[in-house]
Amino acid sequence: MDKNQQGIQYMQAGKYDDAIKVFSEAIEENPAEPVAYINFGNVLTAVGELDRAVNFYKKAIELDEKAAAAYYSLGNVYFDEAKFIEAKDMFEKSIRYGLDNSDAHFMLGMSLMQLDQAKLAMPYLQRSVELNPEDVDARFQYALCLANAELYDELINQLLLVVEQDPDHSDAYYNLGVAYAAHLEDPKTAIEFFDKALQAQPDHMLAANGKNLMETFLAEEN
Repeated sequence: MDKNQQGIQYMQAGKYDDAIKVFSEAIEENPAEPVAYINFGNVLTAVGELDRAVNFYKKAIELDEKAAAAYYSLGNVYFDEAKFIEAKDMFEKSIRYGLDNSDAHFMLGMSLMQLDQAKLAMPYLQRSVELNPEDVDARFQYALCLANAELYDELINQLLLVVEQDPDHSDAYYNLGVAYAAHLEDPKTAIEFFDKALQAQPDHMLAANGKNLMETFLAEEN
């Protein structure tokens, strides 16, 4: 078995010391091959040695400036360290160099969301959902972009899919309540969704406040 594959198996089993040993051997045997450096960096990331991990990812990029997986892994480290501009740059490069998967698009979208650039984030989160329709988190974040853009009809469609996939998603129910209250001016349906949010999460204060507002509005109308 290839040592990189063997090391990945050790990682998946949580045998990090064994993974480090095998990846070290792979680097010694072929020091110009970037894959082992990326894998070594991933082990270091898994055990929390982020500074050392960054060095290994950068070494992989030195060896191959189009090493998409290295940019992606480096982006994850920067994202976890709240370095969102750096993370965005790394995820952009990972996609540019061929990493066209749902995770890369999702993380680029999330980096842009953290930079308050929801409009720019939208196509990447949409692409993430297209590539992995079962990813509830990606679909919900895409829905938040739609809310920011006031595209309420598509927002409602996406949120209904979220709660179909995850019937306990309190924030999706809450946002459905907001959409029905603000856009469709349907306070009764809004209350139903706020109730569902509270059933899923009894301490959801925003849903409780939304429900109270709609109940007050209906009482004043009557």
